Amino acid sequence: MSEDTKPKEEAGATEEPKTPPSPKPARRRRKPVRRENTGDAPAEATGVARQGRSPSARDRVTDRHEVKPTVRYLAELKGKRPIVGLTAYDAIMGKLISDAGVDFILVGDSVGTTLLGYDTTIPVTIDDMVRHTSAVRRSDPGCLLVADLPFGEASMSFDRLLESCRRLMQEGGADAVKLEGGRDLADDVEKLVATGIPVLGHIGLLPQTVKAIGGYRKFGSSREEAESLYTDAISLEEAGCFAIIAEMVESKVATVLASQITPPLVGIGSGPDCDGQILVTQDLLGLTVKGVPSFVSPYANLARDASVALSRYVGDIRKKRK
Repeated sequence: MSEDTKPKEEAGATEEPKTPPSPKPARRRRKPVRRENTGDAPAEATGVARQGRSPSARDRVTDRHEVKPTVRYLAELKGKRPIVGLTAYDAIMGKLISDAGVDFILVGDSVGTTLLGYDTTIPVTIDDMVRHTSAVRRSDPGCLLVADLPFGEASMSFDRLLESCRRLMQEGGADAVKLEGGRDLADDVEKLVATGIPVLGHIGLLPQTVKAIGGYRKFGSSREEAESLYTDAISLEEAGCFAIIAEMVESKVATVLASQITPPLVGIGSGPDCDGQILVTQDLLGLTVKGVPSFVSPYANLARDASVALSRYVGDIRKKRK
């Protein structure tokens, strides 16, 4: 998912995307259950005062909701309140993000571009993903922990795919796995779900195909692409995905998709009307060296703050040695 650093979108106006039609999908899909969005917390949510305890750092965050680390809980948030996800790759960030109250943490293959120094996510291996997933698991997050399946693994035999997912869950401690791709992966997704592996889908921009598509861009601006996204989303829904990430999908198309499928549609760079949002944490915190995607509004500038602090330390030590 991209969580890769992307260039700024070109300023030129593009043709306004058309609403995708509703062709009859290859598989019969369930009728979506739409819930009224009252803006209130789920019925299970409890307040600090009601529990009779002092507020912790986790409780001091505004608009606190109870979070349960299950795929069913996440799926049932659709229509109740927006879902919130962030990425983490180590125990420290896993703890901080969990305490902030997110609904799920994604150990993305974006670890390659954010921490490991790669230009794309393609060099990231299954061993890398198991290592970083287990690090986040050791932070004991109180939310759902999802691990990315890295480049190439989903294109192998099903036995290889199943083994990679097994490693992410048994060795890495993931609660679920994320796969990039739509209708072409639907049969394998269905088999994974049947074996007890919860799957988070991913459509739109697929960072693992960046070399094939020639760079990062929006998807769904043409009627053909909008229809293709619709088919991908319906295929993943019918295969059993508990939620689907839509990356860099045209806002109007993402809005229509969210209203027509049963699983939550979690957006990244796909407009404000998805069922939830996810971002790369380093982008959100300004902890990058190459800038952030155009759709990100950083909440901090930790790269600058760290640079200032490190320079002060170096300067202070050198002055004491003179």
